[in-house]
Amino acid sequence: MFPGASADREEAEYVVVGAPLDVSTTFQPGARFGPERIRRFARTYDDYDARTDSHFSALAVHDHGDVRAWDDADEYLEYLEGVATDVRWDDAVPLLLGGEHTITLAGVQAVEPDVFVCLDAHLDLREEYDGNELSHATVTRHALDVADEAVILGARTGSEAEWDRASESDVTVVPPEEVADWSSDFGRVGDGDESPSSPSVYLSVDIDGADPGFAPGTGTMEPFGMTPREMRDVVRDVADSADVAGFDVVEVNDRDDGQSAALGGKLLREFVFSDAAASGGD
Repeated sequence: MFPGASADREEAEYVVVGAPLDVSTTFQPGARFGPERIRRFARTYDDYDARTDSHFSALAVHDHGDVRAWDDADEYLEYLEGVATDVRWDDAVPLLLGGEHTITLAGVQAVEPDVFVCLDAHLDLREEYDGNELSHATVTRHALDVADEAVILGARTGSEAEWDRASESDVTVVPPEEVADWSSDFGRVGDGDESPSSPSVYLSVDIDGADPGFAPGTGTMEPFGMTPREMRDVVRDVADSADVAGFDVVEVNDRDDGQSAALGGKLLREFVFSDAAASGGD
């Protein structure tokens, strides 16, 4: 169980779902160990958060446990989408723990956001990778089949074709050196007689968005990345200012001494603290 995720399922406002998929990792495998590793390295964190004056254990978080993965990624994602959809039908926010970044597609399909926001070293805008159209390197392209726009924070690498795709109007790329000055301003949606409302957002944290000096336990390390504090500030900002319908932390593996998992668990907590405060939780 994720520490402090002690609410009953029927009362939950946030539901942790482990998704240990690890079939398309291209360099260092081990993302299958991510969900349990994130839970493990979150055990040392205090329940109380002084910034929001709240206790994590009081914020109605439930841990569903892991959805056991198998080799058929398409079939697995369909099943995982069903689990996340059930969470949404119960008016709760799914918090997915990966697993490779491909699991994000299940969350996006379940919540159908207006905007996909991702902290990531890679653009993930490929049409396929090594012949696989359902690879962790294609996540943002697939997300744009559902969302109207994508914001990729911390991206610093991609193929020529990906950078061409990123230049289109529905994609915004914020390089690492500009992340500290970025703030979420997604505008408002609604037309005709409808009152404008904040667009819904899916927020995905690929741990490789961090510089590998801070988070070496990930599949494809890419130097010159974000600091943990910059990632924390993005998570807080989006949670404070947007209607976040789904959240995940992905690409944590077991190839370090716990740095990546510790960061992932902390960012999940930061999201819950901030989102609950913004929505009036206590």
